[in-house]
Amino acid sequence: MSGNKHKFDTLKIRAGYNPKDHNYAVSVPIYQTASYDLGGTERANRIVSFQEDAWLYSRINNPTVDVLEKRVAALDGAAAGLALSSGMAAVTYTLFVLAEGGGRILTSPYLYGGTFDSFKSIINRFNINIDFSKNIDNIKELEKEIKPDTKAIFIESISNPNGAVADIEALAALAHKHNIPLVVDNTIATPYLFNPIQHGADIVIYSATKALSGHGNVIAGIILDSGAFKWDEKKFPQIYKKHYTLRDDKNNPRSYTEVFKNLAFIDKARMDYLNYFGSTLGAFDAYLVLIGIETLSERVQKQVSNTAKILEYLEKSPYVAKVNHPTLKSSDYYGLALKYFPKGAGSVLSFEIKGTLEQGQKFIDALKIFTYLANIGDAKSLVIDPFKVTHGELTPEDLELAKIPLNLIRLSIGLEDADDLTADLDQAFKTALK
Repeated sequence: MSGNKHKFDTLKIRAGYNPKDHNYAVSVPIYQTASYDLGGTERANRIVSFQEDAWLYSRINNPTVDVLEKRVAALDGAAAGLALSSGMAAVTYTLFVLAEGGGRILTSPYLYGGTFDSFKSIINRFNINIDFSKNIDNIKELEKEIKPDTKAIFIESISNPNGAVADIEALAALAHKHNIPLVVDNTIATPYLFNPIQHGADIVIYSATKALSGHGNVIAGIILDSGAFKWDEKKFPQIYKKHYTLRDDKNNPRSYTEVFKNLAFIDKARMDYLNYFGSTLGAFDAYLVLIGIETLSERVQKQVSNTAKILEYLEKSPYVAKVNHPTLKSSDYYGLALKYFPKGAGSVLSFEIKGTLEQGQKFIDALKIFTYLANIGDAKSLVIDPFKVTHGELTPEDLELAKIPLNLIRLSIGLEDADDLTADLDQAFKTALK
């Protein structure tokens, strides 16, 4: 089912799946198998020389996972997708492909804490340098930070936890001017609220653990490839390098561009990093994400509506010093939110409580409906203290750069009644700050 023929709510339920190909099963079957019968040596020869698409081994591909990849690709208007066992695997594999052999990634300091710390403490061990820019909102100044070995610009469309909105079109134009791709983590927005590829992004990443699946019952990640980026051979030689594993039926080594054409990036991620690093998404986990996606629009619409009510309450609260969400007129990103997020800018918000770190923790402990855990986008409303938990790995200098004060509280708004949620917040404030 093509994204060009059907609208979002049809695609979220039917894209990437034809019951006729699966014994007419209406629900996507769970292919709980490690491997697949090759059917004979002649067919096997066609498969290993890439003359025939086929299931080979579930570490690399699986029919259930394949439906998920095609469905999310259709929702985003991508050419192809790669599903993995976590959002962090999606981030890591993307950077490994882009900067294989060495290079730089230019990024924002406004990132999820795990992404920030992995960029600073882990990724650099693989000869990949991460440049955290203080000018991510200033294109003219940001351009000065692009170096000859910069391989990509990496940003979050809506940042976690403070709701910074990236100017995707301007960043895409800048990246393409320098022959590098723009990578967008679109986890908070989901494809329902925002489509980065339509605005020039080349690679899109999701932690499908979050709002995409939406029920807090699965860990998963997805990489999407627009298929439109023109890979420069001098800047990205790893995509043009010939490999014996990509050989034709005459045993001639070939490159990813020769075999996979405009999908060289995503298939390199699959054949090199998924294949050998093995962050494989299981069939049952893929099934759970697919079930979650079927109600994506309805869930996110309700969460956006609830978030608006919570924001109105917090802005009036005498217990709150500052509220962060791009739809607020007080936000530096209000104009960009109007431009890019007409249906709403997600259900994640943060606020600075008028109190100490200890009072903030007392506030969290006093909540009765909000669940205290490290996740976002769940059907249930969630609360966390970023300073201690989600960004707890960051140094004091990193926290200042990321704008994470010690009295910051993050909320992820769920599907409960909004009046019950505001009442819960109110009683917790009074308990902590009386």
